[in-house]
Amino acid sequence: MSVDATLVAPTVRAVQARTVAVLSGASVLAGVAVAGSVAAGALIAASVSGSEAAAGLAQTMGVLGAAVLALPLARIALGRGRRAALATGYGIGACGAVVVVIGAVLRSLPVVLVGTFLVGVASASTYQARYAATDLAAPDRRAVALSWVVWAGTVGAVLGPNLLSVAGLLGLRLGLPQLAGPYVLAGACLGLASLALWALLRPDPYRLSLRLRADAGEQVHRPRLRDGITHLRGRPRAVLGIAAIAVGHVVMVMVMVMTPVHMAHVDVTLQLIGLVISVHVAGMYALSPVVGWAVDRLGRVQVIAGGVAILACACAVAGLAPADDVLVLGIGLFLLGLGWSCTLIAGSTLVTDEVDATERPAVQGLSDLVMNAAGALGGAAAGVIVLVSSYGWLCAAALVPLAGLVVALASPACRTHSNMRSM
Repeated sequence: MSVDATLVAPTVRAVQARTVAVLSGASVLAGVAVAGSVAAGALIAASVSGSEAAAGLAQTMGVLGAAVLALPLARIALGRGRRAALATGYGIGACGAVVVVIGAVLRSLPVVLVGTFLVGVASASTYQARYAATDLAAPDRRAVALSWVVWAGTVGAVLGPNLLSVAGLLGLRLGLPQLAGPYVLAGACLGLASLALWALLRPDPYRLSLRLRADAGEQVHRPRLRDGITHLRGRPRAVLGIAAIAVGHVVMVMVMVMTPVHMAHVDVTLQLIGLVISVHVAGMYALSPVVGWAVDRLGRVQVIAGGVAILACACAVAGLAPADDVLVLGIGLFLLGLGWSCTLIAGSTLVTDEVDATERPAVQGLSDLVMNAAGALGGAAAGVIVLVSSYGWLCAAALVPLAGLVVALASPACRTHSNMRSM
């Protein structure tokens, strides 16, 4: 049966607007949960183990949770749609928050680490939510739709840490350790996000996009995870998009994670260190809609190139700044966040453009796996580099992956314009 385009287009636009709104709301809740619990997780790990060395394990397990579950969630999206995949990820994260609370009560480090691993799965859902915003978007509006979901995470990232004190009091009132309070709040927020997605993300944007293609006469096969990965062969621009996301993330993590340590070496106050990190977070998220507009108007590859230039400037500014120069470090970290935003949004949109709609969840899941793995390796390498040399040399080392991305950008195959594949 043919479909009347004059009737379908307004309906699709309405569903797309609703989809972006629901995904953005869930991203706010997830941002509150994850950002508010990261610091508490590190403190709980250190407290129950009696060693500060265990503090970093909580964050590491969270990153691993996001990486390990990226492809399984993509498999769910392929088979049952975005709604099931995202709701499952947030639901697992909510269960993880409960496990952390149990670990805090029992003072068991292994239980706490299992819980933080599961909470990390919520981050995998948040990453995939940005892609879900593009399923029904017009090709020239994909980056803007994606950027609004990324921007929504800013609200949660700002609110979460500021609710630590209130959440701690909640924990005490419930008869729990004070540091367990943020995980009570995290569990509630992630549970609510899961329920909201399950109830409100209807119709499912991915499944609807496939149905519209079938109704338009296209042959749509049943998608499989391994087909999506194979799909990357012969699509250098899709590989470039994944590389841009991974390189931007690894550079951001390398410099960001060691900046507080660098400043603390000269006794900069925690308040000023927190200010620099807050400016960095603003660079990551606050301008996301502007970046999305630029990606749709100027081009995907052009904004990736701009992101590389901004990241290189950020490394130079931060690497040459004295450890106690809060203003210059703040500028460097703001640029670091902005460059990350450019590579993430432009790279994600490029991946969506270059991959057939049927295969997108699989390739997008692979992209998130690569991004999280790169971030984990970058964070580990950053500590080693600073240990054997200095923060300045760390910033110089971060230029190496950027140079590799520049080489990829110069490839003729990567510069060839996409045909902007439709739904």
